[in-house]
Amino acid sequence: MKMRVIALVLLVAVLWGCSAKPQAEKQTEPTEPAIVTIPTPVYSPLGDLINNMTVEELVGQLFLVRYPGTAQALADTQAYHIGGYVLFGSDTAKQTPAGLKAEMDALQAAANVPLIIAVDEEGGTVTRISGYSQYRNSRFPSPRQLYTEGGLEKVLETEAEKCQLLRSLGINTNLAPVCDITTDPHAFMYSRSIGLNPEDTATYIGSTVDLMASEGIGGVLKHFPGYGNNVDTHIGTATDYRSLDLLEQEDLLPFQAGIDAGCGAVMVSHTIITSIDPELPASLSPAVVDYLRNDMGFQGVIMTDDLAMQAITDVYGVEEAAVMAVNAGVDVLCCSEYHVQYQAVLQAVKDGRISIPQLMKAAMRVLQWKAAIGLIEK
Repeated sequence: MKMRVIALVLLVAVLWGCSAKPQAEKQTEPTEPAIVTIPTPVYSPLGDLINNMTVEELVGQLFLVRYPGTAQALADTQAYHIGGYVLFGSDTAKQTPAGLKAEMDALQAAANVPLIIAVDEEGGTVTRISGYSQYRNSRFPSPRQLYTEGGLEKVLETEAEKCQLLRSLGINTNLAPVCDITTDPHAFMYSRSIGLNPEDTATYIGSTVDLMASEGIGGVLKHFPGYGNNVDTHIGTATDYRSLDLLEQEDLLPFQAGIDAGCGAVMVSHTIITSIDPELPASLSPAVVDYLRNDMGFQGVIMTDDLAMQAITDVYGVEEAAVMAVNAGVDVLCCSEYHVQYQAVLQAVKDGRISIPQLMKAAMRVLQWKAAIGLIEK
């Protein structure tokens, strides 16, 4: 940096001397050379943190994994440097609120880098917390039901209560809101979508993202670029043949609203979107990641949907899919079989299949997301 500044000063001096007209009639005294002040480098806590992490620690930050139970999680948090855990109903059903909070606190204490602790608490059919009476008298209704009963005001009022409940349990991230626009009552995502037109869905998403941020809960826009009326990728391959123009006019509007509102993460589905990439599932596609980054301007965390879904395992296998996702530009891998997937990604880094710069970019986005949620210092 110093040499660049000095070279620039010399270049300016030479150009000035060449262009100045000689003045024989007047002799001027030589002036003192200009003093160039080099700014002192500013080191951020995040920069210091990532620069002191090992390759193994960097790889671990890319993993948001299914919670394996207390004892295993305590061991794996250290062994694999896990970035975060996702709780399911089996993890919360037999716990008390105080017990769950103590468990999450112990897990955070064991981590060298604070953990994302996430859950699917959408409301309606997907309620990993409020589906059990020790946490709430009744499960949170779906956004679709709430909107029907009381409009956006009712939705946001309930969302605030939801965030407060999650935070009280040591959970810092909700894998929500659902941005999908689904019109077919028989479609996979119908009951989980809010059931509004694209513009009103976008308003709902932007408002929900704002509220979650104000309540200190990380949000995740899902399932990019929108399921529409497609089939469930848990049980097989789904292909979306709609044009990009149609997606941009409809399904992508809620995602853009969430991005503009500052949501820190986007979950990408396993659907094949032929208008962007006719071959690869969106979660493994460099073209889809490029569209999300460059066309939609999203610079936060891109995560896969669960890599254990059949749309992935039937074709690619869990280990190769994890490597493909990172090389596609994805930052976080949601997975269940993380013991083998971690080793696959780590080996790919050692073999040069995944570059160190790519790994560091992904890990930095994860750390920036954690900082935005308030888990670590910026």
